[in-house]
Amino acid sequence: MPIDADGFREIFASLPTTVAVVTAVGLDGIPRGMTTNTVTALSRNPPLLLVCMDEASQTLPAVRESGFFAVNFLADSGDGISQTFAGKAPDKFARFDHLPARQAGGAPVFTADVVAHAECSVHAEIPAGDHSIVIGAIRAGAARDRAPLMYHRRSYSSWPPAQQLVAAD
Repeated sequence: MPIDADGFREIFASLPTTVAVVTAVGLDGIPRGMTTNTVTALSRNPPLLLVCMDEASQTLPAVRESGFFAVNFLADSGDGISQTFAGKAPDKFARFDHLPARQAGGAPVFTADVVAHAECSVHAEIPAGDHSIVIGAIRAGAARDRAPLMYHRRSYSSWPPAQQLVAAD
């Protein structure tokens, strides 16, 4: 049976995913950002990740212009960030503390509500349907001991850290 857009969404809504915000600064100096759940590790040597970005996003042109981006993996307290960056508001960054990435062209890196971030340069871009697969060479990053924000069946939840799972046994 052929899959329509609703069927496609239903299939992937049934899979829990992490939530991230990809950020970049274009040649105009304006920071851009978008919420995504399509980020994955690609290679350990060299360290690469991939993110799928909608061709209609305002963030993809900034990534292309600058050649850099940051991936902010949200903590379970970051649903407000996720919701804000899923929309088209003009100044999404005003409500959230962030610093410019040192190794990713000044792309905004959130200082709270994240479990990790990766500062990337564009390694390659592959067109794929109405999206582009952007492969990032990870130049810097950090991880924090926080529970990640998860998205499943169109709602947010938390994933308990491994040490909590072991302690519950």
